[in-house]
Amino acid sequence: MSDVIDSDGFRANVGIVLMHGEGEVFLGRRSGGRGWQFPQGGVRAGEQLEDAVYRELHEEIGVSRTDVELVGQTSRWLRYRLPARYIRRNQHPVCIGQKQRWFLLRLKRAEVEFDFGQTPEPEFDRWRWASFWEPVKEVIYFKRFVYTRALIELAPFAFPGGQPPFPEWWDAVTSTEHEKKSSTPASID
Repeated sequence: MSDVIDSDGFRANVGIVLMHGEGEVFLGRRSGGRGWQFPQGGVRAGEQLEDAVYRELHEEIGVSRTDVELVGQTSRWLRYRLPARYIRRNQHPVCIGQKQRWFLLRLKRAEVEFDFGQTPEPEFDRWRWASFWEPVKEVIYFKRFVYTRALIELAPFAFPGGQPPFPEWWDAVTSTEHEKKSSTPASID
């Protein structure tokens, strides 16, 4: 099966926010020290979104469906465009970015073993627990808008009694001026 790329050039993708305890989230370092991000991955042709979530969770960090509970998901696709240097023009159809549905999962138990060796080319080589908003600051610049939108939409599921306050750096990192500098517009469906 192959990943699904729509007629606009956006690859269908699922993003995973994995929580434990009082709201910390899993953050993985991309192999080779290429930045920090949430687990995510493409949706295969004919695959249901939830099935893609559990497949990616297992492939990228070695956690199974029985280790987590599904707490919530974004209501629509969130999109980002890839900077020109990341577009592989020799692949067809050409993928210009990703459209993602985000899922909030909570670990059912306090301790779990992460295993990055489920695939020949592991996505991550390290991990850490981070405060709920921190991934917005840590992710590569062209994904920040999507991370911001996903976490804001998932926060009521994560914190039914009220979300944690935004950190002091929030406005500087999520400002529209910062978004303009990236020259990679993002949108929601």
